[in-house]
Amino acid sequence: MEEKQRLSKRVAELKPSGIRKFFDIVATMKDVISLGIGEPDFTTPKPILDAGMRSLQNGETHYTSNHGKMELRQGITDNLQKLYNVKYDPASEVIATVGVSEALYLTFTALLEPGDEVIIPTPCFVAYQAEVILAGGVAVEIPARLENNFAIDPDDIRKAITPRTKVIFIGYPSNPTGAVAPREVMLEIGKIAEQYNLIVVSDEIYDRLVYDFDHVCFPALDEGLRNRTVLLGGFSKAYAMTGWRIGYACAPKDILQGMLRVHQYTIMSAPTTAQDAAIEALKSGEPHVMEMVTEYDRRRRLMVAGFNKLGLSTFEPRGAFYTFPNIRASGMDEETFAETLLKEESVAVVPGSAFGPGGEGFVRACYATEYSKIEEALHRMERFMSRHG
Repeated sequence: MEEKQRLSKRVAELKPSGIRKFFDIVATMKDVISLGIGEPDFTTPKPILDAGMRSLQNGETHYTSNHGKMELRQGITDNLQKLYNVKYDPASEVIATVGVSEALYLTFTALLEPGDEVIIPTPCFVAYQAEVILAGGVAVEIPARLENNFAIDPDDIRKAITPRTKVIFIGYPSNPTGAVAPREVMLEIGKIAEQYNLIVVSDEIYDRLVYDFDHVCFPALDEGLRNRTVLLGGFSKAYAMTGWRIGYACAPKDILQGMLRVHQYTIMSAPTTAQDAAIEALKSGEPHVMEMVTEYDRRRRLMVAGFNKLGLSTFEPRGAFYTFPNIRASGMDEETFAETLLKEESVAVVPGSAFGPGGEGFVRACYATEYSKIEEALHRMERFMSRHG
């Protein structure tokens, strides 16, 4: 029996991740400097590690509430109020999830009827369209353009709206571009959502990783927008906790209850040990976050200046830990550039097309790696561009 006969059509037709496909090749090579995987190179700070170990030693190895531990939910809501002055009820408007990946799944599964449309700016993280498709929805891609520093043009959202549109999805700071969204743009998106009675899903996993910019928390713009927004966040990026797999979603009670139903039948509860570590992260992790942000900023400036010097035009990213250089000066498309750079100089970047329309002619380079390794990568790329520029 052929694959498409055995698998559901929506799963069989999902595109493989352009990131993972590329790094399967990297895993077979030696002496590679990877500027590709979007993961902090820092180890989880020691107080957070200690909290996780104490959790295990104290026998905290059982299920928690489906929502997650109340102490964690209270900590999440207190933190959001302190940072952005947005209020959520920890008892009914917050759920702890297995990373933002699960939160995405819960959100779209709870919200979408078959054929409902979700407007998604691209280039974007590879899972967004896939999660919409798995939930039976339709991903409607709109461009985030370089001339706007990869922020959304609200007019593009208006043009994409149809009678089937239900959700506007936004994800800032952006993976893969490092772009941030100005407050005036977010306010305009909010007006559109209210005008057409749409739900906004805002992935803010990189909210703490910003440079010379104040993050705009979408539901904090006003109470009306808070009541039509699903806010996604987590601990992976800011606290270097990717392997702990702990995230969260905040939403109005009726939406959150729908998400909880899906969560009950698929996950039960987020890992108890990870929840305890996340509680400690909220209590004592701030100095460590600031230290990591300072170091990311140092690397960011090195990488942007280095790429521009090589003729790989790069706009200044103000968030996350990615740069998105234009590689057209090499005379190659982004797939050829990434493959040839890896083959000739053992430097790994991700083709921009892996992140959807608008990524053509760019590559994603991540500065969540040691400063000295970035210096060496730039040295290798200088040799590369001397041959191909």
